Amino acid sequence: MFVIIGYVLVLGSVLGGFLGGGGHAGVLVQPFEVIIIFGAALGAFIGGNSISLVKRTMAGATGTLKGNIYSKAFYIELVLCFYAITNKTRKEGLLSLEAIIENPESSSLFTPLVLADHHLMDFICDHLRLIVTGVEVHQLEELMDQEVEIHHEEAHGPIKAIQRIGDGMPAFGIVAAVMGVVHTMESISLPPAELGKLIAAALVGTFLGILISYGFIAPVASSMEERAEDCTNAYKCAQKGLLCCAKGISPAMTAEYMRSMITSNLRPGFAELESQLKASK
Repeated sequence: MFVIIGYVLVLGSVLGGFLGGGGHAGVLVQPFEVIIIFGAALGAFIGGNSISLVKRTMAGATGTLKGNIYSKAFYIELVLCFYAITNKTRKEGLLSLEAIIENPESSSLFTPLVLADHHLMDFICDHLRLIVTGVEVHQLEELMDQEVEIHHEEAHGPIKAIQRIGDGMPAFGIVAAVMGVVHTMESISLPPAELGKLIAAALVGTFLGILISYGFIAPVASSMEERAEDCTNAYKCAQKGLLCCAKGISPAMTAEYMRSMITSNLRPGFAELESQLKASK
């Protein structure tokens, strides 16, 4: 949502300043410059990345237009899930989790916000399955560290792809401008007024390349990076809950350990979380 607001501010400021200074919007409408810039950028993007990375990049970029699922409410629900899981294992034993692991959607232990993150649910269920089989705690921690690290690296693949295209957009804008200058030079016999229009059209290429790079693509990359960090933090928080479950730590301390893993801007207060835990009972 904030990406859209940012786009509106960028366009409003640039076009407002241009028109306010006496410029004419019509001169900025150069469809063939747009074809050169976007066509070249799209070709470089597809040629420089695998199909899977292209798909993940498009999904990540369009996902920035939606709200971020990793909110304070999400983390409260995640903590409540593990509070309920550790409560169940203390009363009924680890084997009581087998049915829940195989079909988490049918259990009341997992809340809607947590279930909505399918990758995180796979992470939780896979490692709960290992806990039930009796894996050593240090082995479990090492496995989870590796998986979180791989997930973090994969999440940054689309971000790097977007950043590379953003870095290249000014150069593609220059390519479009040079093509426009070439066209102007071959039309040197035209009257000065006509040549002025051709030069203006050529300069629009440079303008578009820079504007698209820093005004539109760079914010998307920044938003994707922030979301990737939020996702990694959610994995680390779940990892702490899984370790507490494997070690047999009390539900109350599990909740507090997990709360300490949440970033300060999303972390619920002690009293707030305690009231939620009491309500869940």
